[in-house]
Amino acid sequence: MLLQIKKLGDYYFTTENFVPSDGQILFAKICFFIYLISLIFTTIYCLFQLQLWLKYRKYRKEHPTDPPLPLVKDEDLPIVTVQLPMYNEMYVAEKLIDVIAKFDYPKEKLEIHVLDDSTDDTQTIAANKVKEYKDKGFNIEYIHRTNRQGYKAGALKEGMEKGKGEFIAIFDADFEPHPDFLRKTIPYFLTDPTIGVVQTRWEHSNEDYSMITKLQALQLNVHFTVEQMGRSAGNFLLQFNGTAGVWRRKTIEDAGGWEADTLTEDLDLSYRAQMKGYRILYLEKLGSPAELPAEMNALKGQQHRWMKGGAESAKKLLPSVWRSKSLSFWQKMQATGHLVSSSLFLFVFLLGVFSVPVMHTMHWIGIPKKFFSWFMAGFLSMVIVYYTANIKADIKGTNKEKLFWRFLGLYPLFLCLSMGLAFHNTIAVVQGWFGKKSEFVRTPKFNIRTGADSVKKGNYIKTKLKWPTIVEGLLCIYFVLGVLDGIIWNNTEFLIFHIMLALGYGAIFYYSIKHMNMK
Repeated sequence: MLLQIKKLGDYYFTTENFVPSDGQILFAKICFFIYLISLIFTTIYCLFQLQLWLKYRKYRKEHPTDPPLPLVKDEDLPIVTVQLPMYNEMYVAEKLIDVIAKFDYPKEKLEIHVLDDSTDDTQTIAANKVKEYKDKGFNIEYIHRTNRQGYKAGALKEGMEKGKGEFIAIFDADFEPHPDFLRKTIPYFLTDPTIGVVQTRWEHSNEDYSMITKLQALQLNVHFTVEQMGRSAGNFLLQFNGTAGVWRRKTIEDAGGWEADTLTEDLDLSYRAQMKGYRILYLEKLGSPAELPAEMNALKGQQHRWMKGGAESAKKLLPSVWRSKSLSFWQKMQATGHLVSSSLFLFVFLLGVFSVPVMHTMHWIGIPKKFFSWFMAGFLSMVIVYYTANIKADIKGTNKEKLFWRFLGLYPLFLCLSMGLAFHNTIAVVQGWFGKKSEFVRTPKFNIRTGADSVKKGNYIKTKLKWPTIVEGLLCIYFVLGVLDGIIWNNTEFLIFHIMLALGYGAIFYYSIKHMNMK
């Protein structure tokens, strides 16, 4: 019998080369099975992203610019209703209304509706700003609801009943579209009746504010380049992103209107509209600046809404997708991958938790160390996707060398952050799949631009410690012990993975506590 002896401080630990019991073998098999299923799902997701990358790359080589803008005379331009849904946006409400009032569009054909469900000083701020522009001759209305029924979807639905526009542009409170936004979007509708939505790319007005905002931008750039443009190029279903886009009114009506049974009303309506035969035109080169969440609890709240809403939408829409006779097999497959993508976090969470027992038990059931190398294709494909979106897509400037070194430093940290959010997002996904309802929690905005600005504003900072944050702290400790365990017993196959998990959960826990105490 071989005897291994390890020293830790003044203590000696021994392990014998023993034959595991039947119960231990069963435990090892269960752990490895869960780990393997999670690894397979994660790899499949990565390969789906690679397919979108291939479509994106081919399309951009053939079409380096967006489709040419049709020429339309001012007298031929239609009436447009601009909807500005708000809920407690006291720091950004004025700015948004000012920005929309600067639109270069015939004044007599521009209708602005401020859809305010606020319960705080936003009411007074927004109402006064609306009156200011109304006195200047703008066609602008302040519409206030007291019941908040249906949340954002309800506000948009009720607002449509009061609007006259043939087309409806929507902007969340933190957006700052450029003055020519409508002139660069509306003409596309007039030459192609199949276009139901024109969606533009999100830019980031405060990307360099902190490490948290930099890492968010890294991920969002993937969605607004490779994912959106790749789906468009492949004739797959894509989505309206809730803001910075324009709808044809008839499209909304034909698709059944805004519905509030999911937290991602934008994704839901997008799919219903496309299955009615309308298409979404995505303009990658037309950006609309917006504010990224600058504090951790705001980011977690946004992630919870997106992940839970994604699961709710998948549960609602997947049967219709697969029953559809107008969609091809690959359209249905990509739609499935898109709709269940939020569930990726569930499998990332399981990968992390079960990697520790798998590290110790895989040799009991004859799993060779090189087995995991087969799944490197998934990881490498994601590196390619993120590299393209953040360096090659020409949305960040022309200094490619500087962008490369920036990417090299940020990407590992992004992976840590994503892993650290896995538990929090898993809760949201499970709630979504099992039908647990919750209110639409807005993402607080603070009008943040530079390091001189601060989120230390008392109104929208959460101060209550929640149990998931405590669990995130415990998970950090769990993976620190996994790192130490691997070093002591020379099980280094998962060492880097466990270090990243420890850093990720540790960062999420630290910033959740830090930002909770900003008041």
